Parts: sequence; structure tokens; C-alpha cells
Amino acid sequence: MKRSYVASWVLGGLMLLSALLSHALTPSRRMADHQQKFNLETMIPAQFGDWRIDTSIVPLQVDPETQAKLDQLYNQTLSRTYVNRAGQRVMLSLAYGGDQDDNTGLHRPEVCYAAQGFELKRNLGTDLRTAYGSLPIRRLLAVSGARNEPITYWVTVGGQAVQAGWAQKWQQMKLGLSGTIPDGMLVRVSTLDTDSAAAYQVQDGFIDAMLAALEPQARARLTGGFKL
Repeated sequence: MKRSYVASWVLGGLMLLSALLSHALTPSRRMADHQQKFNLETMIPAQFGDWRIDTSIVPLQVDPETQAKLDQLYNQTLSRTYVNRAGQRVMLSLAYGGDQDDNTGLHRPEVCYAAQGFELKRNLGTDLRTAYGSLPIRRLLAVSGARNEPITYWVTVGGQAVQAGWAQKWQQMKLGLSGTIPDGMLVRVSTLDTDSAAAYQVQDGFIDAMLAALEPQARARLTGGFKL
């Protein structure tokens, strides 16, 4: 009887300790609440360098169900198509989420494209050299029928650019263990081109021009800083 009583106390103590540890390790400080507010629509210029918004492109209307899901994941999104004097077009897509956890984390393009029926012919992590430093990016090639879409994208978690995937998850976990709920940004540029190498060069030039046109604070917001 006494042994059963002691075992019950020990079990109860362990359960209480587990609950306390779980509470202590649950992130509660939202990084987004302690940062200066911004607006993607006004942060990204309508025209920069040789690029301007292509007003001939009519934005697709998102159905209410999809929009509701996007609103759950992201605080802000921005989708634009830019064109230069040579007639080259680049699609720009930004998504910002204030809560990066298992349920509301950034959705990586390779997952989204595959879900839409695209075949991924390339998925390569590399560094992009810019005038301001190096960015960890991913190069994708998504193909669906006659549509050939080379893609360049990067993500930031907690104000730091990280390689999408395990590094992204690790950054989220590190900040979570310190009690912080990180924010996150996804920046994606893509083109429709059967010449992938040429398309990536166009995208690199577009990214350079966009970064050069941003105020330093906006540039840091978009890139999370650079590796020099």
C-alpha cells in the first residue's frame, strides 16, 4: 500500500514537471510584435532599373477558400509581373508570415508546384552573389506540359536568410527554444523560358536591380542580411 502511495506521488510529480517544462519551452514572444511595421505593396517599387510593373497582365482572382487558407498562413502577400524594355517578363511573389511554427510556416515552392501537378526537373541549393553580399537561394525548374518555369527563391526566418529545408527548420527550432516565435519571408522570382540558364541570368539581374532600389531597412527586411 505504502509502495503504491509513493509511486503515485512520483508519477504525479513527473507529470507536473513535464507540464511545467512543456509550458516553459512553448514559445510565447512573437518577434513580429516587436518590429517596425511595413507594407509589401509600398516597400517594393513599381519601377526600378529597367523594370516596371506589366500593366497588361491581369492578376488572377483567388477563390475564397484558397484566400482563407492564405490568410491563415500569411499576414501579407504580393504578386506582380514586371517587364523590361526588351520585353522580358519576371514574376515576383512575396509572402510574409508573423508566426513560423509547424502549422503556419512558409510553404516552400517545390511543395506548392508539385501539388499543382508540376514536375520538378531541378532543385538545387546554392548562393547568389549580389552587390550587398551572398544569399542562400534555391534554383528550381518546374515543368507542366509545354510550360517551362525556372524559379529562384529564398526564405528568411527570424530576420535571417537560411537555406530552405533543414536549415529553415533548425532556425525556427533554435528561436523557439529561446521562447521566440519567429517571423518569416519567402521571396520568389520566376520566368517562362525553355532556356533555363538564360532565365536564371535574367532573374539574377532583376534581383540585383530590385535590391538596389530598396531602402537599407527594406533590403534587410527582404533578405535578412547577407553573408559577406
